[in-house]
Amino acid sequence: MRAVDIIIKKRDGGELTREEIEFFVNGFTTGEILEYQASAWAMAVLLKGMTPRETADLTLAMANTGQVLDLSGIVDIAVDKHSSGGVGDKTSLAVLPIVAACGLPVGKMSGRGLGFSGGTLDKLESIPGYRVDLTTEEFKRQLKEQGIVLTGQSLDLAPADGKLYALRDVTGTVPSAPLIASSIMCKKIAAGAQAILLDVKTGLGAFMETLDEARELAGLMVDIGKLAGRETVALLSDMNQPLGHAVGNALEVIEAIETLHGGGPADFREHCLHVSAHMLVLGRRAKDLEAGRKMAEKVIEDGSAFEKLRVLVQAQGGDVAFVDDPSKFPPAKYREVVQAPRSGFISGVQARSVGEASVVLGAGRAKKGDPIDHAVGVVVHRKVGERVEKGQPLFTVHANDEAGLAGAREVVLNAHTFSEKPVAPLPLFYD
Repeated sequence: MRAVDIIIKKRDGGELTREEIEFFVNGFTTGEILEYQASAWAMAVLLKGMTPRETADLTLAMANTGQVLDLSGIVDIAVDKHSSGGVGDKTSLAVLPIVAACGLPVGKMSGRGLGFSGGTLDKLESIPGYRVDLTTEEFKRQLKEQGIVLTGQSLDLAPADGKLYALRDVTGTVPSAPLIASSIMCKKIAAGAQAILLDVKTGLGAFMETLDEARELAGLMVDIGKLAGRETVALLSDMNQPLGHAVGNALEVIEAIETLHGGGPADFREHCLHVSAHMLVLGRRAKDLEAGRKMAEKVIEDGSAFEKLRVLVQAQGGDVAFVDDPSKFPPAKYREVVQAPRSGFISGVQARSVGEASVVLGAGRAKKGDPIDHAVGVVVHRKVGERVEKGQPLFTVHANDEAGLAGAREVVLNAHTFSEKPVAPLPLFYD
């Protein structure tokens, strides 16, 4: 078999066999198949697609390039969650402490930012000292002792995906349903998840812009989960506007902390409660969604969810003083409040534009390996459906250079649209 023949076959719309997929994945992992060949193959997949069977074979091939964890001797049931990416999506930072405080152990391996979409690891690294490189043994020990882990992908778990994930970010091949589905699910399977909750975003700030595309991705991942013997549930949630208010690494950590204290933006808090309830049902801690929601509300109210965040940060070497007092996070050099240019109802806050503005500021990467500026970002003050008067605060830009500030100001202002007539708020979930 030759890599070029497999690339050509997929380029021409052919269906790859399991053996061809395994050959390509294993060759890329060992370095025998080079990055430019993998880039060409990924572009062919983006343009020509994959069948559900091909996607399942790709998922299992990537999972099997490394160790597949067995957590059955550590926890009674291992539940994992994953978001397909979005703008302002700091859900894991709040949901994991909530469900862990409810007595459901949760160990999650997260990724870095992709394109305009923020990454959980980049956010966590804004906390000085926080380690995102736990070994497999450290992952298992912390899950058993503390009941909560949030780290990066271990080098010995699905190494093929780690290499392909970084390549997709810089080759324009992120928005491919088979590549997204296999990337997400191979990590969940390799990390030992027995039940998986998927938060699939749809809208202008998601990789799946239409509800049909999101439903296709969700269906693919649920099918993969079933084929691999995992109980899998997918939620379809809105990403036409940023989730919550903050977009940017430290800014999002601060917003998650506020939410665990019972505050935070209403839409983000509601999103977290809904996701937590589903996880508690999957993890057999709640009999139904209503009971799961009540459990989640209780641990926020009594402070045990916030305490679980402190436990997580301390366990992974982070300076918990930043969690206790978020004012310790270093601020950006420039902080400009931009006022509404007119009165009216907010009819749109284009999430992708806000995400791209935060990348330009330095909160994301233009190319593989770029450093991240944890202090910068955008805080959007108004949601779709709200009325604003001319001159009232519309959004705030946090920047470390004047050129970035000016560019972000223009992009985010243009991301806002206004209506004379009342506008209905966007739904949080579609299905």
